[in-house]
Formats: sequence, C-alpha cells, structure tokens
Amino acid sequence: MKLRLIPVVVSVLISGTVLFGGYFAYQSYAMESPLQKTVSSIPGVHLVSLNLNTTDAVMELKLDPGVSLREAYAKISKDGAGALGTRTLKLKVDNASSPKLDQWWSSALFEVAQAMETKQYSQIPKTLEARSAAAGDGLKVTTEMDDRYVYITMIDGDASKYVMLPRTPAKMGVWPNE
Repeated sequence: MKLRLIPVVVSVLISGTVLFGGYFAYQSYAMESPLQKTVSSIPGVHLVSLNLNTTDAVMELKLDPGVSLREAYAKISKDGAGALGTRTLKLKVDNASSPKLDQWWSSALFEVAQAMETKQYSQIPKTLEARSAAAGDGLKVTTEMDDRYVYITMIDGDASKYVMLPRTPAKMGVWPNE
C-alpha cells in the first residue's frame, strides 16, 4: 500500500485549520463576545483588554470617575457567569495614577495590611479617612467590601487609583493533637 504525500498533507492541513479555526471562533464568539457585551453595558466602565485561559479571565478596565469597582465586579461576575464558567474573574484597573497617590498609598499600606491580616476590616475605612483628612489636600478615599474583596478607591483631581485586596476566608481545620 502506497500513500500519496500530497493528499495526506492536504488533509492534515484542512483538519488542522478546521480544528484550530473552530476553537478560536468558539473562544471569540461564545466566550469573549458575551463578556465584552457585559462590560460595555456597565456605564462608565471601558474594556481595555480581555485574556481568557483555562483557569482565569483577566480583564483590564478603565473606569470613569465615580464608578464603583465593587459594583462593576459584581455585575461582570453575575451577568458574565455563563461565559466565565469555572474561571476566576480578575480585574485590573488601568487608570492614570499620580506619584502623589502612589506615595500616599504606600504610606497607608502598612496599616491596611495589618487590618487585613487581623481581619479587622472595619479599621480600613477609619484609617484611610483619618489619613486623608490629615493630608488635607483634597484626596477622596472610598472603601467597599463584599465576600471576596476589599475595594479601595483613591481620587485626587484627575488621577485615580483602584485597589482590590483579596479577603481570605477562615479555613476549617482540626487541632494538631487530635
């Protein structure tokens, strides 16, 4: 039995094109398109990039001033649940920060990290509001929380910085000597 080279190569090329083309079409139309529509339906939220892999859906967003990151996350999670499946939604906010905001955040980070570590989440707004008032330079800080993240928004004029701090749930365990 003699195989002819040209028909074998052509059939492999056609099969590969159909297989990978189908995969990319499915990825684009069934996964990315619904998520893009969900993001575009949220006022003040603009999708910069979307990267889907088997475990995560990473979205880079731009937010207009006054938009709640917590509400945007909740809406994308809820309305995009079908397209997300079992993927973990990860948001990155790509707004223009300033050296002043970055410096202010780095100075407040120790106290925020301590409150996160000790799970005293009510201390975060108090700490940030006190620091903002002490600075007295028009910096607005808002904090929100849900069951997954603590959301911190810092706005100074046209510059803004958004931070999502993951909350880790208490882990059930057994005593080491039982």
